[in-house]
Amino acid sequence: MTTHESVTKPALPDVSGLVVGVLGGTGDQGRGLAFRLAKAGQQVVIGSRTAERAEAAAAELGLGVRGTDNAGCARDSDIVIVAVPWDGHADTLSALREELAGKIVVDCVNPLGFDKQGAYALKPEEGSAAQQAAALLPDSRVTAAFHHLSAVLLQDESIERIDTDVLVLGEDREATDLVQALADRIPGMRGIFAGRLRNAHQVESLVANLISVNRRYKAHAGIRITDV
Repeated sequence: MTTHESVTKPALPDVSGLVVGVLGGTGDQGRGLAFRLAKAGQQVVIGSRTAERAEAAAAELGLGVRGTDNAGCARDSDIVIVAVPWDGHADTLSALREELAGKIVVDCVNPLGFDKQGAYALKPEEGSAAQQAAALLPDSRVTAAFHHLSAVLLQDESIERIDTDVLVLGEDREATDLVQALADRIPGMRGIFAGRLRNAHQVESLVANLISVNRRYKAHAGIRITDV
């Protein structure tokens, strides 16, 4: 047995019974994550600014997905994924502080700008989108994950596996273990702990590089961590 093969990985918790909410579940990224998690057997609730829009998207997805407004999504879920546009990030979370209290919040928002040269990273005042979420939600257990996933692949029903790693960051190891386990539910994905929230900026920023890769090679690139 090689050294690599003999590495013992810590056991992750069972998350199969938890309800996962997706704020921004009618957008491409949120909708894709909702589809993949529901297909893996997770109970999923998608949220939108209007319940009607979320309900319509949930009906299209099927798989037992429910739709409601953002506040209802936050209240009804154990783990809440934030997949809203960056320009609405702060306002959305500020309005949901009470509903998200005590919840595990998974921020997957990438603060990016675009110009004639392509995508580039923005630096929020707090340091990253995840750190902004932590500042706005002091009573929540904020983590960061699911940044580097192609919305095209997530939504493509003909694709069974998405071979990529999901970098998970946070201060609360129990919370990051749960998010890693959630990522592991999706075939082909693997959750990897990648540090504290102070390291979230470079993880969020890497998406600008992936966009450049995808444009150059006409691909839907992801991330793999070696030797783990």
